[in-house]
Amino acid sequence: MSDTKSVKQIKLAYQQRIPNQLVTAVLVLDQNLAIQYANPAAEALLIRSFNKLYNQPLANLFINDPIKQERLNQLLLSGQEFSDSDVILELFVNYKITIELMASAVTFEDLPHILLELKQIDQQKNINAEAFQHQQWESARDLIRGLAHEIKNPLGGLRGAAQLLSKELTQSQQEYTEMIIEQADRLTNLVDRLLGPNQLPNMTQHNIHSVLEKIYNVVRFDNNEGISFVRDYDPSLPEVTFDDDKLQQALLNIVNNAIQALEHNGTITLKTRAATNKTINGKRIKLCASICIIDNGPGIPTKIRDTLFYPMVSGKTNGTGLGLSISQTLIHQHGGKLSYSSKPGYTEFEILLPIINEASL
Repeated sequence: MSDTKSVKQIKLAYQQRIPNQLVTAVLVLDQNLAIQYANPAAEALLIRSFNKLYNQPLANLFINDPIKQERLNQLLLSGQEFSDSDVILELFVNYKITIELMASAVTFEDLPHILLELKQIDQQKNINAEAFQHQQWESARDLIRGLAHEIKNPLGGLRGAAQLLSKELTQSQQEYTEMIIEQADRLTNLVDRLLGPNQLPNMTQHNIHSVLEKIYNVVRFDNNEGISFVRDYDPSLPEVTFDDDKLQQALLNIVNNAIQALEHNGTITLKTRAATNKTINGKRIKLCASICIIDNGPGIPTKIRDTLFYPMVSGKTNGTGLGLSISQTLIHQHGGKLSYSSKPGYTEFEILLPIINEASL
């Protein structure tokens, strides 16, 4: 009998302690859908202490209506559990998280309750999306490279034939072969631009703000649009290893895109910060320099957002679509990451460069 009691006590002790050790957020709701229990993971997820969560109706926690009360009431009646993925919880204005949700029926003190398990999946979604985009970008680059080489070979033959032919023609007839040579050279130049930079960066240590100041001085003196430039630098950033010329080119392409997107009066902000524990190409980087280029323009058109970094993709009618593709290639050569977020009135491009170089360059 004492052994049985001992086992029950051990079981009860584990039952009481384990929920507090879980990384999954756990909530218990009573029949009125008010919170009766929240483990530490739930407090962290909802950014509220248990004292503030206790007896609060679940619906009062969110600005949106992520978990329909009808479903929860049905769960209390039927006991049929349900689950949802990609549930968006809006806790505060402009603060949203994405979770996976599991709801099941439990009984406490002979009364029906609801057990909610909430698992945040934003980071995993971002990692998966980044990996997919990188794979797509690499596939597009390989396709472009293959096509470019197939185009360059006959162009070289065409140009050589035109040069030989021009020697057999009179001066007046040579204008036609000159036109063929000129157009062949133009197409070859375009193909070379499609292939992007073919030299590895010359990596040395620099102050990241020296590059941004060069960009700032270039664009502000050639500013016919009345655009304001704001510099918001973190002076505590240590030196970063990069190729000065190539990073300038990558940043200038992005800034010029922002200028073209604004068209008239607007603001472009150049911002730097330290960023910790970032994932770049599937690898965790402890410390990065974050360079953000922010504008208050109309935003990136929805139809090109998934393919924005592909060659020949542009939101401008007269754009070549090569600037961002080249920037992406240059940042990848630095072991860094180029990403963006955009909505009407706010577009931000962020470049992450490892400060402690843990990436293979």
